[in-house]
Amino acid sequence: MEQVLSGVGARDAVNAEKAVRTVALASLIGTTVEWYDFFLYGTITGLVFNKLFFPSGDAFVATALAYTVYAVGFATRPLGGILFGHFGDRLGRKPLLIVTLTIMGVSTFLIGLVPTYDSIGIAAPLILLFLRLLQGIGLGGEWGGAVLMAFEYAPRDKRGQFAAYPQIGLAVGLCLSTGVVALLSSTLTDEQFMSWGWRLAFMLSLVLVAVGMFIRLRVLETPEFARIKDSQHVAHVPLSEIVRDYRRNVLLGWGARYIDGVVFNVYAVFAISYLVGTLHFPKTPILLAVTLAALVLVVTIPYASKLSDRVGRRRVFAAGALACGVSSIPALAVMHYSSNVWWVSLAVIVPLGVVYAFVYGPEASMFCELFDTRVRYTGISVVYQVSGIVSSSITPLVAATLLEYGGHKPWWIAVYVLAVGCLSAACARAMKRTY
Repeated sequence: MEQVLSGVGARDAVNAEKAVRTVALASLIGTTVEWYDFFLYGTITGLVFNKLFFPSGDAFVATALAYTVYAVGFATRPLGGILFGHFGDRLGRKPLLIVTLTIMGVSTFLIGLVPTYDSIGIAAPLILLFLRLLQGIGLGGEWGGAVLMAFEYAPRDKRGQFAAYPQIGLAVGLCLSTGVVALLSSTLTDEQFMSWGWRLAFMLSLVLVAVGMFIRLRVLETPEFARIKDSQHVAHVPLSEIVRDYRRNVLLGWGARYIDGVVFNVYAVFAISYLVGTLHFPKTPILLAVTLAALVLVVTIPYASKLSDRVGRRRVFAAGALACGVSSIPALAVMHYSSNVWWVSLAVIVPLGVVYAFVYGPEASMFCELFDTRVRYTGISVVYQVSGIVSSSITPLVAATLLEYGGHKPWWIAVYVLAVGCLSAACARAMKRTY
């Protein structure tokens, strides 16, 4: 009898592990699609949008306007996070993720169809602005739901590991977006790429959405939320509970998240424009460097996340935040002084592909543990998306301004990243687990 029960228990454990991995895969595929859509705009901004969708004349003004529209996508992410977080805490995680995937896919596809400024004038940047708003709303709801699906399904001693699957989606999405642009730019002439080649990258989004939708529809609701719903302990107005009971955790989460947005946007968005536009490196090897950094993240994010299960999220995150700040000094120095494209590529790959993982890997589970299940979707969305307005959206613009202020030398950018790293490390160490 004991052997039979043991066999049943073993099969149940195997089935549970299989279910967790299926959910984690669904979260990974979904966030890959969402991040591909979102990052593609950032990759194209410094190469195409500043030239085709804004008045020609002053290159700095055109680039600043293009990055301002890029920033708008981050400004609407909190709206998406609060909106989808509210219904995700009331109705469940799964149904909201279907909606977010659709919003992102359709808006990205339509960006590929927008006529240029020379064709329709001021309407061109206005349409881009509207579609960027939709992208921000979709991603604002996507991240929290995808992270929770993986976190709430996972065994308690492996939640850092499994909650990192949606984080890996960022790396894969970045790899796909820069990789597709690099492929198009290397196989097409500059005239072809600027005329229609870049549009193909946006239209590809529909194919990725179809794949993500197929996998996501096969996933069930998380057991943790199901128990909350069955016991009728669902929060009626999750945001009000967050404001009332979790103010300290939200503020510390905002501070910790700061380094994430700054580092990513300095190396994956601003560096492309800086190295190609200011230092005149060829765009294909720079895009490939960002793509390689993303491939490295696919390996380093799981490692950092597993490490957080063993030694603690806050400890790994704080060390990573400080390392991100310090490493910006040699990385930007190499970019500025070296004329060797291989050294410059390493100056992108090491800080973005290796050091950044120790921030981004444990971040998801660290934020999840700040909130109770009944308000967790709203809580982590508020932390992640609201902080993105400062940490992510304005970073390329801040970096471009600091570069201009510093006489086209990157030292003020390095000081900025270092200061943010110290702040985020202090906030992470001050956190206390709620969950």
